[in-house]
Amino acid sequence: MANGGIIGPINITSRGKNTQTVKTSTGTVTTQPSTRLVDVLVVAGGGSGARISGGGGAGGALLSQCNPVTGNTSYSVTVGGGGTAKTSDNVVGNCGSNSEFINPVSPLTAIGGGGGGRNCQGTGATSPGRGPGRAGGSGGGGGGRGCASAAGVGGTGTACQGNDGGAGASPGGGGGGGGGANAAGTAAAGPPDGKCGKSGGAGGAGKDFSPIFPGAPNCGVYAGGGGGGPGFAPTAGTSAAGGTGGGGASQCGGSTPATSGTPNTGGGGGGAGGGTPGNSGAGGPGIVLVKELCKASGVWSMQSQFSAKSEGSWPFANVEVDYLLVAGG
Repeated sequence: MANGGIIGPINITSRGKNTQTVKTSTGTVTTQPSTRLVDVLVVAGGGSGARISGGGGAGGALLSQCNPVTGNTSYSVTVGGGGTAKTSDNVVGNCGSNSEFINPVSPLTAIGGGGGGRNCQGTGATSPGRGPGRAGGSGGGGGGRGCASAAGVGGTGTACQGNDGGAGASPGGGGGGGGGANAAGTAAAGPPDGKCGKSGGAGGAGKDFSPIFPGAPNCGVYAGGGGGGPGFAPTAGTSAAGGTGGGGASQCGGSTPATSGTPNTGGGGGGAGGGTPGNSGAGGPGIVLVKELCKASGVWSMQSQFSAKSEGSWPFANVEVDYLLVAGG
């Protein structure tokens, strides 16, 4: 019989031994001969913060489980870079670059994080307006303002990859936090007080993928948003886990510089504060994780079972069972 005497369908068995491959740069991943299924996490590069004021959005984090592949085959991987830092005042942050796992059957593309929105320039009704946070895997934080028009809104995140950025403050100029994989960025907040008006919003939280990819770099936490920069305020937005960020203070406080996204996490960069020397924070480059599954379920042919056992490649799983033994009377 074609099914070796077993009634039922022949299920695809993957003998990948749960091997994990970490890619922090563009290249290829070659599967083992008996691998048929993989879990893949694709994280894009994070966006940079504005100079001045919104925090950069995290790169998109796209998870695909039980992705079908062919054994002993090379698959192309692209790891996206983070958005570059900004050096000039009142400019929107740069978006991060996409990351990809190229499987012809089901290609996976994570979208780069959105750059932070900029503050306005000058004062009065004729001043140039701020841009909103840029859209991306997670959206950049909205720019604050120091003039009469309304504050910028947060950028839009990509469904199933990230969240929106927070809005900038009005008045006072604080920038919103960039969105993260697990939460939206926080809007800038605080009571107005002249030039010391608004603090930056916190970046959205990153996401913990360590239960699926144990031992992964950065404890498996990726794609946190960058904190928004203060608009002439003493407090920068805090960074999120998996990302980083936060702009420096200016006339009202110290001069802590904005910080960049953590390398190979897809974290968003921090927004720079109004009047603060230094650049905005750059976005962190992305990462791609591939786990070759050891999976056996359903019904198999007796021939394939015998061959796998003979080769020593039959997948084993750690299974806990409750059992009762009763002796004869």
